[in-house]
Amino acid sequence: MLKLYGYYRSSAAFRVRIALELKALDWESIPVNLRLGDQKQQNYQQNNPQGLVPLLESNGQFIAQSLAIIEYLEELHPDPQLLPSGITERAQVRGLAYQIAMEMHPLNNLRVLKYLEDELGLDEDKKTCWYQHWIAEGFSAFEKTLKNYGSEGQFCFGDSPSLADLCLIPQVYNGLRFKCDLSAYPLIQSIWDHCIKLDAFKSAAPENQPDATTA
Repeated sequence: MLKLYGYYRSSAAFRVRIALELKALDWESIPVNLRLGDQKQQNYQQNNPQGLVPLLESNGQFIAQSLAIIEYLEELHPDPQLLPSGITERAQVRGLAYQIAMEMHPLNNLRVLKYLEDELGLDEDKKTCWYQHWIAEGFSAFEKTLKNYGSEGQFCFGDSPSLADLCLIPQVYNGLRFKCDLSAYPLIQSIWDHCIKLDAFKSAAPENQPDATTA
């Protein structure tokens, strides 16, 4: 059985959970409480020196980084496809995913927010302002890219969930937690409204994880 080490509010872990659910794979959730410092424990860092989540254990091997994990699952279990068949289309979907995972998320993840608060002394209002600024900048470009690619507002690309949706939905989820206004991004809002109702996305949502009642 696959084991996923993660934290319920981690958007990176959320991405992988969606992939596991879409592919109907048998997996076990192993909670890693980031706020209590579980990720800093020696036994965890032995398998993941970065001390981040998610971490996938498969056949005794450990794989870190959410996008690497998802592509691993895609190669092992290609149905349903999370990447299109065409070379150009696959690159475009990856580009959408990277906009979220490599440009937006790193600026707003938990360890960055904790550094802003603990080391730089930002209060809650300023921390929220930081978060909202980078969400607005990132979603503005993402919305335009969706329009360029002909998204009809159900999914980011084409007529089924892709790697891009797996990155977008967790980012929107956390954006809403920080009271980000999505009214300027009708395609993003429409994709969120559609995807979050699908069983795989609902099952993967933070509130439905076994550690959802922790800090």
